[in-house]
Amino acid sequence: MKQLWGQPLVDGNASGIALVTDTPLSFWGGVDPGDGHIIDKRHPLAGLSIAGRMLVLPSGRGSCSASGVLLESIANGTAPVGIIVSETDPIIGLGAILGEELLGRVVPVVRLELGDWVEIGNGDSVEVRSNGMGCLVEVRRLW
Repeated sequence: MKQLWGQPLVDGNASGIALVTDTPLSFWGGVDPGDGHIIDKRHPLAGLSIAGRMLVLPSGRGSCSASGVLLESIANGTAPVGIIVSETDPIIGLGAILGEELLGRVVPVVRLELGDWVEIGNGDSVEVRSNGMGCLVEVRRLW
C-alpha cells in the first residue's frame, strides 16, 4: 500500500477503482452525463465509463460548460466517486462544489504533486480521506 498526501480542492471521502489517463479530458463534449461514458473519440479512454470510478487525470480541458456536465453527471449518478488531478482545475472543482451545494452529493477533488500522481495505476484501489487541510490518498495495487 502507498500513502500519498495531497491538497483537497473539494473536501470529501471516497474510495473506488482508479481509471487513469495522462491526457486531459473535457466533460463538455467528452463525457455523456446520461451514462458516464467517455464519448470523445480522440481520447485514449474513449468508450470507458467514469461512473463510480476514481478518475485520475492531469486536469480538465476546455470550456466552463464542463462544470455543468459534471454537475449533471453527479445528479444522474454517473459521476466518478472522486477525482485526482496533478494540476489545480477550477472548472472540475466548480462542478464538484455545485454537486455538493445543490444536490448534497460529494465528489472529492484532490491535487497530487506529479511525482505522486504517477504512482496511481489503472485498476488500483484508491481511497481518499480529506480533513480540509490535507488529504490522504491510499493506493492498493489489486493485480
